[in-house]
Amino acid sequence: MTTSTPNSSVVFWFRRDLRLADHPALLAAVDEARATGRPVVPLFVADDGLLASGGPNRQDYLVRTLGGLELALDGRLTLRRGRPEDVVPQVAAEAGAEVVVATGDCAPYGRRRDARVAAALSAAGRSLRLVGSPYAVSPGRVTTGSGDPYRVFTPFRRAWEAHGWPRPTGRPTGATWATVASDIAWGDLVRDPSAVAPVRTATGESAAAGLLDAFLGGPVATYAADRDRPDLAGTSRLSPHLRFGTIHPRQVLARVPAGPSGDVFRSELAWREFYADVLWHRPDSAWEPLAPAGRFLRWDSGPEADARFAAWAQGRTGYPLVDAGMRQLRAEGWMHNRVRMLTASFLVKDLHLDWRRGAAHFMDQLIDGDLASNNHGWQWVAGTGTDAAPFHRVFSPDRQAERFDPDGAYVARYVPEHGSSGYPAPIVDHATERVEALARWDEARAAAAGAAGPS
Repeated sequence: MTTSTPNSSVVFWFRRDLRLADHPALLAAVDEARATGRPVVPLFVADDGLLASGGPNRQDYLVRTLGGLELALDGRLTLRRGRPEDVVPQVAAEAGAEVVVATGDCAPYGRRRDARVAAALSAAGRSLRLVGSPYAVSPGRVTTGSGDPYRVFTPFRRAWEAHGWPRPTGRPTGATWATVASDIAWGDLVRDPSAVAPVRTATGESAAAGLLDAFLGGPVATYAADRDRPDLAGTSRLSPHLRFGTIHPRQVLARVPAGPSGDVFRSELAWREFYADVLWHRPDSAWEPLAPAGRFLRWDSGPEADARFAAWAQGRTGYPLVDAGMRQLRAEGWMHNRVRMLTASFLVKDLHLDWRRGAAHFMDQLIDGDLASNNHGWQWVAGTGTDAAPFHRVFSPDRQAERFDPDGAYVARYVPEHGSSGYPAPIVDHATERVEALARWDEARAAAAGAAGPS
């Protein structure tokens, strides 16, 4: 059932959970509304603070995802633009709602925003109820025996698996959806439609379910062997759906089979949860190095550094696998994970440019751009994060191509001019820059030790 003029209701505020199935917060809102004979008003707030953190690719992906969600809600999705602490109380007042229900947000900005919204609602005699999170295990819940957060992935993963998570649930039943007036149109959310990548990934809950079915029907069996091969269709491609919550990790984990490949895939999901946990405990780690030596690393700057960054971003470095990855990013708003690691290593350790510059570029371009996963992944590559063997891992572009694109199929897909006179020569010599990178790391470690003083 639907209605457009609720006298009193429960407002459900969608954020990173743009689905109907396996949705504890939405179920809680529907249950409360149904028990008192009230409708649910689904709301999405276009928060300019968050929209600005992603470029046109992610904005376009969001708009198309919201369009599918609106259809699933019988057209009853209210879309408002503005500061959530202003918009949410206003919608609650218009809808006659005493309570607003939402999924908990674990990122630093989201936690601060929710505190402001809760305070504004409370001042008007209303309340914000947060239920669940976008993770199988909410950040902060997996701790050591002494109650401290884990700093290294492997023990975190063991504790995370032992902690467990609930089984997924179905869609809410018996809901009556209602709406109040929207104040913007979907197209208003995309900053620059002309800049959207030409290859657009399918969005929405059904697309996520289809990807999971396809992955479990074949590639999962060889995931352990094929996940690092960008020339093969060996990964799930679920990352954008996990980012926007059109599928929940519980739904994936419930269906991943036992065995070596299934274990490796579960481990990849655990990395996502680990990085969210690190950010929960250390919000500063989004843009500041976790490793003390990282604060003293010497980065290049100036016109030559800017020119090298531009060559990297455009896929014109003269290293085919690096260039293929950067061109895939420009064409699709997505990049294979193995190539993400290589392109990040090349920027940091071959071009000696600050990892934060690369992280910001990825966040602007990626449809699955997630602050915790993206920035801590960059810190892992840069040797400034949680990695137990930090800076000395320097990816060789040529060796990576030999191992993971042995027939050159991935490179041929994105760099068709490779091998011709139109393809640029390498902009740096990898062997030379590797030596320079390691020297800078030793310099940074010495500086960090000096700053710490005598032990």
